[in-house]
Amino acid sequence: MRTQTILALLGLGLISAPGLLPADLKAALAERDLGKRSKLALDNAGAALKEAREAYQTGEDKALAAAALEIEESVSLAWDSLESTGKNPRKSPRWFKQAEIETRNLLKKLDTLQHDMGFEDRPVLDKAKARLQKVHDDLLKGVMEGKGK
Repeated sequence: MRTQTILALLGLGLISAPGLLPADLKAALAERDLGKRSKLALDNAGAALKEAREAYQTGEDKALAAAALEIEESVSLAWDSLESTGKNPRKSPRWFKQAEIETRNLLKKLDTLQHDMGFEDRPVLDKAKARLQKVHDDLLKGVMEGKGK
């Protein structure tokens, strides 16, 4: 009975087992609504972060580097999508605030992963972490101050 319930939920897509759904930006790029696109891109970054952790735990250096690049690309797509809306984050904060919170959470998780890694392995995540920090700072500044005049 329990197995049938889990299989039914997996079939409906209500839960996903790690590794079954690889990170992929195609779904985000297909979204026409720029706010939703940014959310999908950040969700993809979260999936890529899980893949990075799994790749590190299994010792797959190439997969770890690919996941780090995927995180960076996803965060950049989210930022570019929000910038393309042309909205003032202070006056229309919905997607901006949501993205700021998600990037903060991703940053914490990425930092934890980097600290869990061996000292010599940490630099592979530096570029993704720097991009994530920059986007988070820009989002926070936009929500708090609004667009420059």
